[in-house]
Amino acid sequence: MIKRILFLTLLVFSTVAFSQIVRTEKPDSISHWKKVNKVGIDFTQITFVNWSAGGNNSISGLAKGQFIRNYLNDNKKWDNELIVRYGINKQESQDVRKTDDQINLNSTLGYRRDTISNWYYGGKFSFLTQFANGYSYPNVDQAISKPFAPAYIFLGIGAEYSRKDLGFNIYLSPLTQKTTLVLDRRLSNSGAFGVDKAIYDETGTIILKNGKRHRTELGALINSQYKTKIMTNINLDTRATLYTDYLKDFGNIDVDWQLRLEMVVNKYVRANIGTHLLYDNDIKNKREVDGVQITEGPRVQWKQILGIGLEYTF
Repeated sequence: MIKRILFLTLLVFSTVAFSQIVRTEKPDSISHWKKVNKVGIDFTQITFVNWSAGGNNSISGLAKGQFIRNYLNDNKKWDNELIVRYGINKQESQDVRKTDDQINLNSTLGYRRDTISNWYYGGKFSFLTQFANGYSYPNVDQAISKPFAPAYIFLGIGAEYSRKDLGFNIYLSPLTQKTTLVLDRRLSNSGAFGVDKAIYDETGTIILKNGKRHRTELGALINSQYKTKIMTNINLDTRATLYTDYLKDFGNIDVDWQLRLEMVVNKYVRANIGTHLLYDNDIKNKREVDGVQITEGPRVQWKQILGIGLEYTF
């Protein structure tokens, strides 16, 4: 377990190097870049000794990083953000299980007509995938997701209303392309994450045509973020993304909503409470029934995280 925790820590700092982090300098009259780097690791641990009510000893670790590179010069701005997260949990009598896994890159380019306007016009790019295989535990024989299976790419044009003084921005795009990648052949052949599945012969054993490894949609996107200090040393950060496809099931909305409360203990110690809600009509629910993995219709996905740990900003 200690080796895995060390791996998580090394993962964060290697991501720092990958994102070409440079020394953060004080703002001056020359640089128009704002650079923020945050790396941290959260821990949760429970131990029982002669506990009459019973329970399983457990330990969890979550490595995380956030790297921001924002450019602002008169009427032009370019916002970039990389978020990486990887978490694991080890319970007594169970193997190590993954609890969180995310690689998320966002880039927004905008231009406004004058320096007093809060409206920017331009484009937005987003990329989302994961580091490691995902499983429907306790079944660890077949992965239900893998790196780049899926991966999501959003690319579109639109307008953004940004109020730095209020910590609020909303991006509206009437034209955004969403590409879903499923680069694992077994998952693509099964039609996972909405791609066209393989075509089999009459016996159902020989593949006549492999499943597609990608799916392209064209639709409308709304993306918003709100950050504020709700109490002394308590910060709120909530983000929401809504997407609907024009070409298929228009009005059926994909939802991605994250909410995080950060409680600042001191310069380095933070406590975090977070929730993450997802709904995508193309993601089918998988669960175990009598040792057999079955696939059902789409479900609302919800995750809650509570942790305390160390965070370093530079």
